[in-house]
This record gives sequence, structure tokens and C-alpha cells, in this order.
Amino acid sequence: MAGFGTRSGSPHGRGGIPGFRFTLYALASIGLMVLDQRTDWLRHVRFLSQGLTYPIEVVVNFPISAWHSIESSFASRRALEAENRRLRTQVRNLTIRTVRFDALARENAALIGLKKALPPVTKRWLPAAIVDIELSRLRQRILIDRGTVNGVFRNQAVLDDYGIVGQTMQVGPWSAAVLLITDPDSDLPVQIERTGLRTIAVGTGDPDKIALPYLPANANVRVGDVLVTSGLGGVFPAGYPVARVTRIQRGAAQPMSQVLATPFAHLQTDREVMLLWFRHDSPAAPLRETGGQLPVGTPGAQPLPAPPRPISTAAPAPGKPGVKAPRAARPAAGSAQPRQP
Repeated sequence: MAGFGTRSGSPHGRGGIPGFRFTLYALASIGLMVLDQRTDWLRHVRFLSQGLTYPIEVVVNFPISAWHSIESSFASRRALEAENRRLRTQVRNLTIRTVRFDALARENAALIGLKKALPPVTKRWLPAAIVDIELSRLRQRILIDRGTVNGVFRNQAVLDDYGIVGQTMQVGPWSAAVLLITDPDSDLPVQIERTGLRTIAVGTGDPDKIALPYLPANANVRVGDVLVTSGLGGVFPAGYPVARVTRIQRGAAQPMSQVLATPFAHLQTDREVMLLWFRHDSPAAPLRETGGQLPVGTPGAQPLPAPPRPISTAAPAPGKPGVKAPRAARPAAGSAQPRQP
């Protein structure tokens, strides 16, 4: 008699015997392993199942893959933007450095040109940058960045590496106004290099022209003549280039010639000029007026005594009476008497 509640002994029970199921599964596994070893059929099953499950894996992994892709894209974009900003900054710095190097190279070349253009009478020179320029019909002036703190004084010579620019007129502590030679108020003593004729060059209000209004109609001047400073006026040394004559107009009824010249200095394109200090003990130094008069010689200077004239020793010709020997020349005043033999 079976125990109460026991279902394992009933042939009509729903559950099977555990040992039987284990044995059945074990035999099935062993059979499958032997069959796989002999026929390798599970490889085909695995291949087929992998092909069937791949779309499901893709769909399942899509959100994670998409998130990682988006995150990587944003990280790459941020890195690229940072790299672009760094490269732009580097390019800008290199561009600024290149511009500075070019400016320094031009400044160096300009300074070399300015130094080579200095006249030999120069004692000291100082480069100055042009900070402002005014080129109107009534005013031809520039403003430079040098003043009294640099030793600049009024009526100081200003030149570039081509010729005369002008002279300082108003000097402040850190800047100075320069009157250009083309200003209508400018009067520059010049000399025609070919003939040595002196005259005055005045400004016309045109940065490309100066005039010579004080030359007579018969003055020896030609187109192409070079005008240089005469050394008068106490500002510029003699012989420094000023301009070249480009136009001469003479009229039958006009007593004066109308002569125009083009300055050598690049008044419209200069970026730097130089201020000069001269050695006034040099013969080539500009002459300064004293009391409205140029310096003259020493009033008490006396001429040197003239040398004595030689005494003639020619004897009278014989047989010719009446021919007297020439008298000895009287020595000049202040000279020593020649000794008689």
C-alpha cells in the first residue's frame, strides 16, 4: 500500500522519474557529441544560428553603439575645435611676428640708408618716426616722435636718405613739427651744382615742386641741373642734395625766370627721417648769422709784404755811348734790402 500523497508510484502521474530523465538527457548528449564528432553538423547549426541572431544583436546593441558613436563624435569635434583655435592663434602670432620682422628689416635698411647718406660734417644723428603728416596747399609739415628730451632744438636740420626734408619749427618735450622744404613759408638757400650760382628755393605748396623765383632771365640754369645746399643760413651744411630742375620758363617781357624743381626727398612716402647735429668747427659746417650778418674776416688783418724785385746785372753794350745801365729796382716797403756784392 502506497503512502498517502505519494505520486511517484502512480503510473498515471504527471511528472516522470528524475533518474530516467537524467539518463535520457545524458544519452542524448553523448549521442549528439558522438554525432558532432563524426559529422561536424553542429558547426553548420551554429553558423545558421549566428546568422539568425546577428540582426537581433545589432538591434539590441544599437543604442549603446549609437551613444558611444555620438560621444566619440562630440569628443572629436571638441578636440578639432581646440586644435583649430590653437592653430589659428599660432598662425596669427606668426603673422604678427612676420610683419614685425619685415618692419624691422625695412627699418634696419632705412637706418642703414640714412647713415650712409650722412654728410661728413655730421657729429651726431638721431632717427625719428613720422607720426603725422599734413600736405595741403597752405601747409606742408610733418610731426615726428622726438623732442627736447632727445636734445632736439628749433631750426634743426631734418633729412632722409635721399635729400633735404626740412627743419624743425616747433619743438615739444616728446615731439616736434617739421617745416618741409615744399611749405610756402620755407626759404632754403641753395646752389646750382654745375655753375655754383646761389639762389633761394621756396616752397610751392606742392610736395613734388619747389620754385626758384629769384633767378634772372639770363641765369645759367638748365633742366636737369642739381640743386644743393649752399651752407648759408646756419641750418644745412653745404653740398647736400635738395632737388633737380625740371622746368624753366622765360618770357621776353619778364625779368625773372620761372624755374621749378622736384625735391630728392620722398616727402610723401617717408616713414622715418633723421635729425642732425653738426660740428661747427668744420669748414663744411653751415654758417650762422650773428646779429643779422654773416661772419666776416678779421678787420685788423694786414697783407703780407711783397717779395723784393730782383736787381738787373746787365752791363751796357761796348761802343754804344749814351746807353745807361738800368737802375736797380727799388725794394718794396717793409722788405729787407738786398745785400750788395
